Amino acid sequence: MNIIIKEDFLLRLFLSFVVFNFLGCVISNRSDTGVVYQTGRASWYGDKFHGRKTASGEIYNMNAMSAAHRKLPFGTKVKVMSKTTGKSVIVTINDRGPFAKKRIIDLSKAAAKELGMINLGEILVTLVVL
Repeated sequence: MNIIIKEDFLLRLFLSFVVFNFLGCVISNRSDTGVVYQTGRASWYGDKFHGRKTASGEIYNMNAMSAAHRKLPFGTKVKVMSKTTGKSVIVTINDRGPFAKKRIIDLSKAAAKELGMINLGEILVTLVVL
């Protein structure tokens, strides 16, 4: 009986490790400001898309604190915390993306500047849904 319980525990522990480390996704952990939704790579987009319509119907403004995410509802406020620079910013989801598989969020140029990532291109971040 004890062996079966230990094997079940080890299996669950292994599966948790795979999900959290290989998929880069942390779900339902508490943070002092909200729920940690995801951890992964962030990039930014700017000049080329400035003034174009986003997936939400808004006009993209690279100088606004906004972002694109694949699944979060439009209008969701997200705290983006950089594990690379130690800075954080609050953005509103108003577009879909990123379309690069290894990234979890595309930030506006203004948000990227605030995080200190303009010259870095990509950084490691944690997303907290507010």
